[in-house]
Amino acid sequence: MARESATRTEEVFDDIRADLLNGQLVPGQRLKLVALAGRFGVSLSVVREALTRLAEQGLVVSSPQRGFSVMPLSIDDLSDLTKTRIQVESLALRESIALGDLKWEAAVVSSFHTLDRTPANGEDGRLNEDWPITHRAFHQALLSGCQSPRLSGIVTALRDSAELYRRWYWALTEDQVRDLAGEHRALRDHALDRDADAAVAALTEHIDRAPRKLIAYAREHNLEDPTHPPAKA
Repeated sequence: MARESATRTEEVFDDIRADLLNGQLVPGQRLKLVALAGRFGVSLSVVREALTRLAEQGLVVSSPQRGFSVMPLSIDDLSDLTKTRIQVESLALRESIALGDLKWEAAVVSSFHTLDRTPANGEDGRLNEDWPITHRAFHQALLSGCQSPRLSGIVTALRDSAELYRRWYWALTEDQVRDLAGEHRALRDHALDRDADAAVAALTEHIDRAPRKLIAYAREHNLEDPTHPPAKA
């Protein structure tokens, strides 16, 4: 019975997490245990355990008064996170361009090729779950030449902190004119040309575009939560 309960908790966790990441549950929305238990045909304890795990990942917020709810969208946190990411990733990119060797160049070329051949959208119109994996791999390869495990670790932690915001951008905003393939191609070319200034300028716009669009959407639809504290990296 314990193993069956653990399996059901895992299934409920995966389903709710998918709804969160695909924008089916909007920022700040209350998550009603009874309704979720009925939807999945499980006990309240199974739902509560799944939501507790999501809270540990920073996707859900738990409070004594309101119970569980989707993490609010904090414009202050998103702005601060974006500014910090630009500063740190720009440093890592400059170091990679200065120090990267032939192996680094090969990794950038290879990871870009995989990303370029991976469609961003699936047949159902939602984000293709393979794309974030290849996208992450390309950016890791691009900055891997910095030769600093500590700097690389900070970059990864900050990118992970931005994941839910990035998913909300995909699900909630309309940005059809964006040429993601062109942005990544420019990053590859500037890096391989060892043009640090051009590469950093391209990276800055690449990082800033999604938060800028999401902040505009949040203000237009009154989704912002200025009281929400910054998320932990």
